[in-house]
Formats: sequence, C-alpha cells, structure tokens
Amino acid sequence: MAVVLASAAGLAGAVQAAVMGELGERVGIVPALAFAVVVSLACALTALLVWERSFAGVRAALHEPAWLWLGGVMSVFIVFAITVGPPRIGVTATIAVVIAGNLVSAALIDRFGLFGVDRVGLSWPRVAGFVLLALGAALTLRR
Repeated sequence: MAVVLASAAGLAGAVQAAVMGELGERVGIVPALAFAVVVSLACALTALLVWERSFAGVRAALHEPAWLWLGGVMSVFIVFAITVGPPRIGVTATIAVVIAGNLVSAALIDRFGLFGVDRVGLSWPRVAGFVLLALGAALTLRR
C-alpha cells in the first residue's frame, strides 16, 4: 500500500508542479502559494472531520515539540519551489531536481537516524543510485 501511495504522490507531484507554475505565472508566486495553502487546509480539515470527526488530533499536535511542525513549513517551501521552477526550467527539470534533493536529504536522514527515524546504512548500490539520479537531474536542465 505504501508503494502505491508513494507512486501516486509522484504522479500528483508532477501535476502539482505544472499547475502551480501556471498559477504562479498568472497571479504571482506568493498569491499562488497562499491560495494553495488555503486549499490544502480546507482539504485537510475536511479529511479530518470525515475520518476523525474531531479536531483533537490537531490540538494534540500543538502540544508536540515545535521541531515536529517542520513538516508544515517544508510543505510551504516545497510548494513555493515548484511554483517558481516550472516556468523557468520546465516541469521535468523541476521535478528531477526536487527528487534528487529529496533522495540526498533522505539518505542523510536515514544514515544518521535524524528526526527519530531508524538508521539505514549507505551501501555502494544506494550511493550509485544517488549519483545516477543526480546526473539524470542535471541532464534534464539541458534544453
């Protein structure tokens, strides 16, 4: 199930980058970002009410350490970046560079067990995969 959801998120991410790039060009980057966050909030609150029938989980999250709120901050930054990127370097290059950055930072998080995750070592096949992905991302920047 996790692989299916992650794959669907990958598909959604490319659509999101294309749409946000266009919206940013039409209304401005910051208004597009703000609008996307408002739409995301409405969707999240609706899902919360449908599945949980309560806002108790949100209240509980407010009592967790502030560093755990970084997910929300990073979401805003990611949407900002994919709003800026597509009109300037294209959707493919934007997504390729985002994925390469995701993979490198994820490997560091895994390697050092950051943010409470279990440690996962770096093997040569994983490192080779990172290098190949970085090369692929770099190649997408050429027109």
